[in-house]
Amino acid sequence: MFDQVRNRVRTAALALSAVTALTLCTTGAAADTAPAEQGPTSVVYVEVNSNSLLNVGRYTLADGGGNAFDVAVIFAANINYDTNTKSAYLHFNENVQRVLDNAATEIRPLQQQGIKVVLSVLGNHQGAGFANFTSQQAASAFAKEMSDAVARYGLDGIDFDDEYAEYGRNGTALPNDSSFVHLVTALRANMPDKIISLYNIGPAASRLSYDGVDISSAFDYASNPYYGTWGVPRVALPKSRLSPAAVWIGRTSPSTSAYLARRTVTEGYGVYLTYDLDGTDRSADVSAFTRELYGSDAVYTP
Repeated sequence: MFDQVRNRVRTAALALSAVTALTLCTTGAAADTAPAEQGPTSVVYVEVNSNSLLNVGRYTLADGGGNAFDVAVIFAANINYDTNTKSAYLHFNENVQRVLDNAATEIRPLQQQGIKVVLSVLGNHQGAGFANFTSQQAASAFAKEMSDAVARYGLDGIDFDDEYAEYGRNGTALPNDSSFVHLVTALRANMPDKIISLYNIGPAASRLSYDGVDISSAFDYASNPYYGTWGVPRVALPKSRLSPAAVWIGRTSPSTSAYLARRTVTEGYGVYLTYDLDGTDRSADVSAFTRELYGSDAVYTP
């Protein structure tokens, strides 16, 4: 849907993973967690239109048995536009809705394994986006829809991806400076202990402050959106909460994945972003970065 990721184990003296360090809560039954690894938080997006979210839990570390991935992102819900009410609303296509409706078998097993499950929200070519709410009230209403979904389905947070909005379509407003600030401020107030992450792209990502309010610190982490590259997100967060690396699993070469992981560790960054985990055995691709991040190969269990 969009085309754009441990040489040795990091010692305890280094910052723990951003998500773990922030002690964000996991919902659902008590977790039967795998041993926690030392090192950057590994994030993986799963295209649930064509792949099972449960694939994330099939990868563990050969050395110690910890999870290869810390955060699984459901890709993706949408911000849609109702032309009758002239308002944005949260939309789930049939595949996303199926995952959410079957949370007991699709989401809870990952959480019980110690993996956070986050919902990505993406534009949908209808003119609605995070950057063009024209009032604080409208932004707060959409924030409530998102936080209600997190609560209803027992999720661990929301990921913002400001692509494909097509601002201006259907007579919608163009991006403004206040919209995303109001939206994130309201969402953080609604769910103070959940993950809010930023896929650092689009008009919203460049509009993080308004009227003396800077929402940068509201994000648990922000990531580079361009796969196969290194790019430090220009968000005022500590290194422990940034992912300059971005990897498309199966398309980014293992050598590039390893280089980006090694650089993540040596330069002290705390998050490593990957995309498009499918249902085939990708242990060679995953091991390319887990060796650098965590000092261990990844094992795939069908």
